[in-house]
Amino acid sequence: MDEEYDVIVLGTGLKECILSGLLSVDRLKVLHMDRNDYYGGESTSLNLVQLWKRFKGSDNPPTHLDSSRDYNVDMIPKFIMANGALLRVLIHTNVTKYLNFKSVDGSYVYSKGKVHKVPATDMEALKSPLMGIFEKRRARKFFIYVQEYDENVPKTHEGMDLTRVTTRELVAKYGLDANTMDFIGHALALHRDDRYLEEPALDTVKRMKLYAESLARFAGGSPYIYPLYGLGELPQAFARLSAVYGGTYMLNKPECKVEFNDEGMVIGVTSEGETAKCKKVVCDPSYLHNKVIFSF
Repeated sequence: MDEEYDVIVLGTGLKECILSGLLSVDRLKVLHMDRNDYYGGESTSLNLVQLWKRFKGSDNPPTHLDSSRDYNVDMIPKFIMANGALLRVLIHTNVTKYLNFKSVDGSYVYSKGKVHKVPATDMEALKSPLMGIFEKRRARKFFIYVQEYDENVPKTHEGMDLTRVTTRELVAKYGLDANTMDFIGHALALHRDDRYLEEPALDTVKRMKLYAESLARFAGGSPYIYPLYGLGELPQAFARLSAVYGGTYMLNKPECKVEFNDEGMVIGVTSEGETAKCKKVVCDPSYLHNKVIFSF
């Protein structure tokens, strides 16, 4: 460890691993360290032993829970849009060769006291009880408008400026009822609350187009994909990219202390009595808690 590096990265969260991967590709000498014995930081996926240790303080989960390796629990669970920005980053950086994805079989909504599958095909849409037959016809016209909408082609706008027209006004133009509006806003556009209704409709239309493009990309039952071995595979993929280009990784390194000179410039990182020298340090805030100001 007593060497000099261009950059030392502390923490193996997704942001830190992306940076270490890109810096290594740029032929910088990178040392990547983490106090944990696993990759991913707060966005990791833990096996049963790691999960038990983190939340119970013990390395010995009950034996009736079977093999630790049968578990893969995401600390920040989420799905990935199959045509979203994150996937484009993964493809652009070529880390997809270190990842395996599964198309998610379906997504569901709770409506009128029951759970329903979000339709992924024309046949499912026809059979779905989420809308009546006449409402489906009106919704189909709206979906065609969204699909054909192009910001740069005015004839697709049908005389509406979606930077000014609200989502409520746009949906009302097609005569859709409140239940359909709710379904569109939350199941397709994936808004977290109802503020979108009074905001410009352009964002909702873009979100719906992304949903449709993602749904079509893998012809699955939903627009979502998921790393086969958990979301912790994402930071690990960038860590592998860094290693391929010469990056050095050290896990389970306690008390990583950032060292400064008299002028306040970083000069290295010390752990277990050894100091690695460096010109720059990139880290998550927990490694420099005395230098970070948190506001709430």
